[in-house]
Formats: sequence, structure tokens, C-alpha cells
Amino acid sequence: MSAHSVDEQHLHRALELARQSIGLASPNPYVGAVITDAQGNVVGTGTHTYAGVKHAEVLALEAAGVKARGGTLYINLEPHSHQGRTPPCTDALITAGIHRIVASMADPNPKVSGQGFEKLRAAGMHVEVGQLEEQARRLNEAFARYIRHGVPLVTLKAAMTLDGKIAPPPSEVLQQSEGVPAGGWVTSELARAHVQQLRHQHDAILVGVGTILSDNPLLTDRSGLPRRRPLLRVILDSRLRLPVESRLLQERRDDILLFSSSSDQRKRAQLEELGIRIEILPPSESDGRPSLPAILHGLGQLEITSVLVEGGAAVNWAALAANAVDKVFLYYAPKILAGTGSIPFAAGTGFRHMSQAAHVHDLHLHRFGEDFAVEGYLRDPYGD
Repeated sequence: MSAHSVDEQHLHRALELARQSIGLASPNPYVGAVITDAQGNVVGTGTHTYAGVKHAEVLALEAAGVKARGGTLYINLEPHSHQGRTPPCTDALITAGIHRIVASMADPNPKVSGQGFEKLRAAGMHVEVGQLEEQARRLNEAFARYIRHGVPLVTLKAAMTLDGKIAPPPSEVLQQSEGVPAGGWVTSELARAHVQQLRHQHDAILVGVGTILSDNPLLTDRSGLPRRRPLLRVILDSRLRLPVESRLLQERRDDILLFSSSSDQRKRAQLEELGIRIEILPPSESDGRPSLPAILHGLGQLEITSVLVEGGAAVNWAALAANAVDKVFLYYAPKILAGTGSIPFAAGTGFRHMSQAAHVHDLHLHRFGEDFAVEGYLRDPYGD
């Protein structure tokens, strides 16, 4: 096996370790580390979790002990060289006598990017950067958006028919079963199971109150995977119409945040008594709803690095119109509803000219049995 292949193998392992911290490391990045000794044998590994405090490379060094001297560190993200909750990892690597660093990418924080590598090179270490960079960037795209701009990465998720409908006409809706959308499921059980995986990857889920009124969902992470903090359920409710008997209120753990522009003090007090956090924001001039950019700024202050928008047609369009969407994850079922009364993916005025349309790039396709999904970006999470 060539040296390049060996490096790639260990970096794949580092990325696997980093993925184990999904749900456990935010608002910090996902980082995994592998250390090999001078003979190329793996002698230490580490995965960073926020509660564990210690960074992945320090955990790997502790596991390796004296065997780290003269060895190689494989890591998906640049070791940090500044004092934060922990001392600089670069100092620990230098003290341990690591000879070589193989990293996938630099720190996306423009204030520190490259400084760790510079410090390690100055100490005489051989530093190589760039292998498996695309995978590493996709893994920490939410951290990049958050650390560079102070706002979460926003993913717009929807499930629809091939002709872009998310539900049949309201007048055609049959009697609703508990936990089932008013118009019935669009996609298969396999695709819906993946939605839980998607929720697990996010710090918050955002919907409009219309979704609560029509579907009465729970909006929880039911992946079964561990989380450091509950999935924050964010409700846009300009007129405080959220019913106190909603299913999502039956399973509350200080994980519901409602944004409104209402002055109804009685309803506000009623919801707050149930433990609902309410933020009152001035209505936007365009639609009278609280401003989405202001909401995202507020979520950033709460150290929310990623938001999954699962709203209905009105919220979908509001997010697109406000230029608040960074990426999309759109599920399609091989069905056609047709008709002018069926609910489209995004309602509202829409973009008036093809040149104004939101352009999705860097597409990735996923299959879920007969269903499929399109994942793509409207904005580079690493951009300015």
C-alpha cells in the first residue's frame, strides 16, 4: 500500500471518529484524531465532545502516551493554537514530540485559520493539508457558517411529489390520524426515517404555526442517537395562535422557543406558564411576521449552529425571499398530485424572473427505495 493510501486510510478513520460527535460537540466543530507511532501502528484515537472538554488530538495523545513521540497525527481539522476552554492543542503536540501532521483542512475561523499549522511548522513538524478536504468541509459546514458569521447554517427541508406539491387541497383532506400530516404522508417510511437522521444533525428545527395547526407534529429527534442538548423547536407564530393542547407541548423540556410580534399579553402569559420561551420581535414590513434574519441572529447568540426548516409553503417562501437559506434537502416521491388547489412547495409571490431564481449548486443525490432526495447549496457555508 502506498504512503498516500495509508494516509488516506487513517484520515478516513479520523473522519469516522469525528462523525461520532454529531449531536455531542456543537457549538464546537466535529473533530476526530488518529495517532500512529514511528512504525505506522495506530497507538491512540480521540473524538471531541463538548461535555468532555478535551479536544480530539489531546485525547489521542493521552491514549498513545510515550508511543506518540516521532509519530504522525491524522486529523480532519487544523489543531487550534489559541487559548479557549482548553490550552492550545499545538503546545501538547509539540511537547509530545509528534513528528508529522496530516490534516484535511484549515480551521474555518478566519481569526485563527492557518495559525496552528504555522506554529507546528515553526516547531519543526512536517505538516500536510488537503487530503479528503471535501468530506471534512461538508462535515463542519454548520460550524463554519456559525463561526464566520454568528448565525446558524439554514437547511430548507421538504417532502413533495414530482410536480412539487407538499399536500393535496385542504378541502380534500381526510380525517387526520395522530402524528400524520393532514394530507397524508408524501414519502415512504424509509425516507421519513432519514429525516430523523437529518434532525439529529441539527441544533434546531423551525416551523410556522400553520404546520402545528394543520399537522400537530412533535418535531422531535427520534433517531435514538445521543444528544448533548435537546433539539430546539422554534415556532414562528406572529399572532400567538399556538394551541396549548398541541402535541409538541406534551413533551417539552425547555426546548421550545417561539418568535412572535403579538401584543396579546394574556396568551403570552399562558404559554410562558407552560415553560415556552417567547421572544417578541417587531413585524417585518413585507409580511407582518418577525424578521427571519433577526431570528437567525438571535439563534446564533444561543450558540445554535444549524437550523432545519420544516415549514409549510408560506414559511418556505419566506425563508427563500429573505435570502436566509444556505442549503436544501428536498425529498421527492414518485407521485403526481396535479391541480391548482394542491399545496406547492413554496407559496407567495415567488421570483418574478428566471434570472432571480434561487440557484442550487454542488448537488448530491440520495435514494430511499423509490423515493429520492436532492441536497444542494444556495450559499457557500465557508464564504464571506
